[in-house]
Amino acid sequence: MNQPLAYVHPGAKIAKNVVIEPFTTIHNNVVIGDGTWIGSNVTIMEGARIGKNCNIFPGAVISAVPQDLKFGGEDSLAIIGDNCTIRECVTINRGTVASGQTVLGNNCLVMAYAHIAHDCVIGNNAIIVNGVALAGHVVVGNHAVIGGLAAIHQFIHIGDHAMISGGSLVRKDVPPYTKAAKEPLSYVGINSVGLRRRGFSTEKIREIQDIYRILYQKNYNTTQALGIIEAEMEATPERDEIIDFIRNSSRGIMKGYSGGY
Repeated sequence: MNQPLAYVHPGAKIAKNVVIEPFTTIHNNVVIGDGTWIGSNVTIMEGARIGKNCNIFPGAVISAVPQDLKFGGEDSLAIIGDNCTIRECVTINRGTVASGQTVLGNNCLVMAYAHIAHDCVIGNNAIIVNGVALAGHVVVGNHAVIGGLAAIHQFIHIGDHAMISGGSLVRKDVPPYTKAAKEPLSYVGINSVGLRRRGFSTEKIREIQDIYRILYQKNYNTTQALGIIEAEMEATPERDEIIDFIRNSSRGIMKGYSGGY
């Protein structure tokens, strides 16, 4: 807070042990939690709420107004949880009147040059790789991984533990626990490596695989597949999460891989 080459608005609320490097600008109506480090040439604008022990690297712009022609200057927030790492030149826009906030959960890693647009909601422990572009109103689940340079259409929902290949164009919802790749984006298996790393048992991984075999490999339509899954698969939190995700999908889910491009 004694950094003479940074500008901090008197109305900003900065907790203890926050380090602010030279040439950073922090606007009014900003709250920053204890132990956060803010690198040089960062701009943190009105409405930012940044948690504890975050690291924000040079060139990042947090809580700029939305790139939305409907935005009317209303008060809104960009909320970043605890223990997040925001790398170089990341942009995170604040929300619009639609929800009032853009949210990044705890323990997230957002790599260089990624963009998170207005009204996005990103869960805990998500990884967003270099150059990813999220349009407005995207929802990203806990532990999801989005590969570099992927582009996510507005209002897309990406489920918990899903993994999306780099360079993907995501136009449909990506169900939980799956891997998505190819063009058009398709189901290419479940994220078994990620699930093992997070403590899922072999039996639980097989259960999830069996559900997606019915959905994607048995030539049923989605309605038929969900009926069979409900009738034949034991009710578990994972089964119910998958069923609820698909039934609540407003854009429809990605298709199964057919071998074509």
